[in-house]
Amino acid sequence: MDRMRELEQDSGLERSAASSLWRHTLSQIPSLFGRLVYLCSLRDQNTGAYEHYGLAQVFGEAEADRALRESHEQTFSEWLCLNLERQKSDLDLYLSGLTRDRRRILGTWLRLRPYANLVPSGARQVERDLYMADLETILELLKREYGVVSPDRDA
Repeated sequence: MDRMRELEQDSGLERSAASSLWRHTLSQIPSLFGRLVYLCSLRDQNTGAYEHYGLAQVFGEAEADRALRESHEQTFSEWLCLNLERQKSDLDLYLSGLTRDRRRILGTWLRLRPYANLVPSGARQVERDLYMADLETILELLKREYGVVSPDRDA
């Protein structure tokens, strides 16, 4: 058993990979959308497996994968439960933490749709459809708000 695991068990603080993930990482990300981005970044795009070195060292790869997968699905569900106004506020909060120009980010999102990759692999089609419809509605509002030119040359 490594020293980090011994310290956590001795202190009685650590109970599960999910609680560790929440306490040390996810609780530090102020927006649900930011958490989606973070969790998706830990998913291997070729295999669908979630990888987090620190969690895997303490809890093992399988438990780390499970905790990350479940956290991704839970965060996604929480996002879907927000009404459009709250989703827009949450997305604004996420965007406010980025250092790049919002107009440029929104223009890129409208062209490349990277947000489509944030959906957990276990999401049902109806959840995927709702997520995409909500996000595209919000992006249309933000596009107008920030004066982003349409990426469609024929528009």
